[in-house]
Amino acid sequence: MPAIIEIDGLEKRYGDRTVLDALSLDIGEGVFALLGPNGSGKTTLVSILTTLLYPEAGTARILGHDVTRERTTVRRLIAATGQYASIDEMLTSRENLTMLGRLLGLAPRRASRRTEELLDAFELEDAADRPVSGFSGGMRRRLDLAASIIRTPAVLFLDEPSTGLDPMSRTRLWAQIAELATEGCTVFLTTQMLDEAEALADRVAVLRDGTIVADGTVDALKRLVGGQTAVLVDDDDVVQRTFETDGSAASVAELLQDLPEHERRLRLEFRSPTLDDAFIALTDPTNPGRSAQEAAA
Repeated sequence: MPAIIEIDGLEKRYGDRTVLDALSLDIGEGVFALLGPNGSGKTTLVSILTTLLYPEAGTARILGHDVTRERTTVRRLIAATGQYASIDEMLTSRENLTMLGRLLGLAPRRASRRTEELLDAFELEDAADRPVSGFSGGMRRRLDLAASIIRTPAVLFLDEPSTGLDPMSRTRLWAQIAELATEGCTVFLTTQMLDEAEALADRVAVLRDGTIVADGTVDALKRLVGGQTAVLVDDDDVVQRTFETDGSAASVAELLQDLPEHERRLRLEFRSPTLDDAFIALTDPTNPGRSAQEAAA
């Protein structure tokens, strides 16, 4: 299946600082999550892909269209939502959506019909005629996402969409993002919340110092930091010893048999690597990192 987004040798510098370093990446359908510490180049990459910045070198294409040479065409194919809601606070949610629909070329009846569809889909019907200035953070984010898909894009860029949301609002937003993906929209997500990436992403890449250091499924990235381990924990939940284990009954029996008597009174727990473990290992400046090929293996 051809890639939806193709990035080849992309470079971006600010003065003497290299923000993107010959970055190459192909992204297919579904939800793609880009992770990385602050300053790793995530926002710069999204800004280039959404035609807001020019790279110094390399190319990027969306559905075969160059984001530098075919900016107008690319902008018709994409939508983007930043970390903060960009709707008009003086208008109601219904007025915001209808206005945007008309600005994007929808006929009056179509704009009105699409507005009602989105108010229903994003659970905003009860607040449809209230000024946005009185909305909660979760309501604003849902309205902002609804506004970005007045015309369903081929690719939707979401820059840390759950910033500042309470757990219930995050869960609702995640459900709506997942639904968009099932409808054929490719979602490019940047996030600092690893549980968000784990809940939504079909594929994850980790960006460090402008370079992709890992690329694969969530499970593949977890495997980079090892397999399951067994730990002995005391009554204060302090880990006393750690053992490698495959989790099988034979492995556990052998482990227990070799324990001295005083350690047999401790609690035995089995732990698997988390995405947090992988992220820390891959972005730690003292760790040389692993390649995308190793992560995807």
